[in-house]
Amino acid sequence: MLAATRREFLLERLRRDRRIVAKDVAIELDLSEDSIRRDLRELASEGLLARVYGGAVPVSPAVADYAARTGIATESKERVAAAAAALVRPGSTIILDGGTTTLSLVRHLPRTLDVTIVTHSPTVAAALIDHEAEVILIGGRLFKHSAVAVGAVAAEAAGRISADQFFLGVTGIHADAGLTTGDPEEAAMKRILSSRASETWALGSEEKIGAVSPHLVLPVAGVTGLVLDAAAADPIAAELRARGAQIITAASAVSRARR
Repeated sequence: MLAATRREFLLERLRRDRRIVAKDVAIELDLSEDSIRRDLRELASEGLLARVYGGAVPVSPAVADYAARTGIATESKERVAAAAAALVRPGSTIILDGGTTTLSLVRHLPRTLDVTIVTHSPTVAAALIDHEAEVILIGGRLFKHSAVAVGAVAAEAAGRISADQFFLGVTGIHADAGLTTGDPEEAAMKRILSSRASETWALGSEEKIGAVSPHLVLPVAGVTGLVLDAAAADPIAAELRARGAQIITAASAVSRARR
């Protein structure tokens, strides 16, 4: 099989199954594992997939710039946001991460809800202007890609916060690679914010499930739970549960809220 044909086969398999197991593909194509791994390395170098132990998974499209992300999986993000908003308890203090999913979460919070909201995202803070919630905005160096404050000043301010819940945005959720994002400073800030809350809930719209970004935020078992836009029987969700993850599926959560 020509190299170009193998590449097309691998990318199509990735689109279909959301993962490639090098050993299985090698057997299927009657090729050596080394040949498949070499193809995967080359595709990864072009940014077409992400290598993981034993094979490859999709690269998260959520690493695109902020403006582009507003148009990715919008309906899926709304489902996740609605399910996450249902977890917020009146009278509590919550931390909202930056990103388009947490911005959607704000839209699902009642405007009269009695909560204190801490965020390092100026866009999230601005969306809360018409809400009765107390809003605390953490300042620092603006990381424009995600429209959040990062760096030493932001980290120091975050270290003084104590909260009940942190709603964490990531760009990849994978059973082995964990919860990942595209920038090391942003990943560090997310870890600090998580450490300041009693509960951390990671939010995962459909394009993030099974995808991997370069920088680890936390392992799957390092958060209270995941709010995912995935079917209960989804095989990736099953793998996440096997790693110790508590999962709230967005569809079932919204259904319960409507009863």
